[in-house]
Amino acid sequence: MKRIYSMLGLGRKAGFIETGGTACELSIKKKKCNLLIIAINASQNTKDKFMSLCKRYKIKYILFGDKELLGKSTGKESISIIAITDKQFTESLIKKLST
Repeated sequence: MKRIYSMLGLGRKAGFIETGGTACELSIKKKKCNLLIIAINASQNTKDKFMSLCKRYKIKYILFGDKELLGKSTGKESISIIAITDKQFTESLIKKLST
């Protein structure tokens, strides 16, 4: 689990992720998002909104992590939504999540 948070930090530095509701929503609508990470403790409204968007645009999503830990790993205070925009980074992240 700790390795996933480290990968997210590296992904942010490399420019492979978008954080926050507005940026992630645009990423989904422009079909730049390959995977959406939704914090487990995000509000139900946020979860419903983004799960619905992902289904509409056929984007994979996962419920993972805590808002504060996701934020800390990406250099922010608290993050509910992260969009992964790089295909190879998405594949390696999914591989780590499944092990």
